[in-house]
Parts: sequence; C-alpha cells; structure tokens
Amino acid sequence: MNLQMDVEWAVGYTNPSQRIRVMSEKWLAENGYCPTCGGVLLAAKPNAEVCDFECAPCAHEFELKSQQATKPLARVCDGAYSSMMKRIAEPNNPHFFFMGYDPTFRVAQLMAVPNYLFQASAIQARKPLKPTARRAGWIGCNIILDQIPEIGKIKLVENGSVVSPDAVMKKWQKTAFLSQEKLLAVRGWTLDILKCIECLKTKDFKLDSIYAFEPELTLKYPQNRFIKDKIRQQLQVLRDRGYLEFVSPGKYKLAE
Repeated sequence: MNLQMDVEWAVGYTNPSQRIRVMSEKWLAENGYCPTCGGVLLAAKPNAEVCDFECAPCAHEFELKSQQATKPLARVCDGAYSSMMKRIAEPNNPHFFFMGYDPTFRVAQLMAVPNYLFQASAIQARKPLKPTARRAGWIGCNIILDQIPEIGKIKLVENGSVVSPDAVMKKWQKTAFLSQEKLLAVRGWTLDILKCIECLKTKDFKLDSIYAFEPELTLKYPQNRFIKDKIRQQLQVLRDRGYLEFVSPGKYKLAE
C-alpha cells in the first residue's frame, strides 16, 4: 500500500476541498480494499447518492471522508445535519472510511466504520450559517468518533503504518452481528453496553462494574425502569455473540 497521494491527480481543480476529494478518492481506489471481504473497491456511479465506492464481490457501499490530521481522528465534518440524522436510520446507509493525511498529502490514518455502529449521539449539529451567508440558516454536522465504540474503529492505516488486511477483516467480523438488528433502539443498547465495557479498560470485569453506569444509562433511557435487567440482557447478547466469556456468577472477560 503506497501511502503517498499524488497532487497531479487534482490538476485542473482550484478549490482545496475539491482537490483533496479527488486525490483521496483516487488514492483509495488504487490502494484500498473492502474491509468486509478484502474485495476490490470500485468508484460508484457519478449519480450515486451518499456513496463513493462499491465492493465488487460483496456489494457493500462506502463513503469516504478526508481531512488533514496526523493524530487519530476524533471529529470529522460532514454535510447537512438533518440529512445525516435521516441516513443513520436507514438500512442502506453506506459504511464509512475516515482518512487523515499530513501536510505532504501522505496518508497517516485510515479507518473503516460499519454503518450499524452509528447512533444519533455520534452526530453533532453545527451552528446555523449566518443570515448573510448564501445558504443562510443551513445547519451542518460533525461526526464525533469518540462516540463510536473502539471495536468499531477498524484501522487500515494507523500512525503511518499499514495494518494487515487479515487483521482488518477479522476485527470487522467481530461486530458484524450488529448488522442483523435493524431496530436502532435495540442496537443502541448493545452499543452503549459495549462503550461501558470499553470504559473499564480491562479484559476482566464484574457485573457490578457495569451496574455503576446505571445513572448514565438512566439519563439516556428515562422511560426504562429496569436498567439493570437490560444490562444483564445485553451482556448475555455479547456473550452469545462471542464478544464476552462468562467466567463465574457476576464475572466476565473479553473473548480472545
């Protein structure tokens, strides 16, 4: 994988955002691959909405977002807030690639994030454009990557180093079971418990450690009066899906 983008790819373009869009898409077409199956990525048809690439073998669709950043990406600018909120609720929303590049246009970071890992909490509305702007009142959005579980941030390039494709596809498959759940509310609970587990920063933990997140989860789900029951249910889901192992009553560990 050649991490250097070629500025010659954007000859004829003067707008900086157009230049990097052309360069980054060209780079991904030549160097990227599908993190689901390892297949070749093909540029989407010119009139395709919210889709930049398609995988020839498995037909998964991807959208690429790029910005200058040498450190791990935390926040990425996107388009209209209302459109994005609508999209994350649709089953045909494409997966994402997020690219960070250095001032010499060398790729420093590239991660793939499955579409089923997005929740409304990951989408932040920006301030409306001023009345004097051409699109006065328009509201854009940011994608807050810190709101996505770490297991869903699948690195293809990390800190300027290429990650093994086998490791990439193995990590993608660890969360693939979430794609089977179409209801955002149900999937959201699983994602929230995943994030709670990650906050513990340990492979072995007790049920009481997850119960400690009850106040936070109560604020997010005020209509649910059985938070602890829901926590146990989601731990069971994660165990059944091979993400967790049951050690003894009230004790769990992350599966290898």
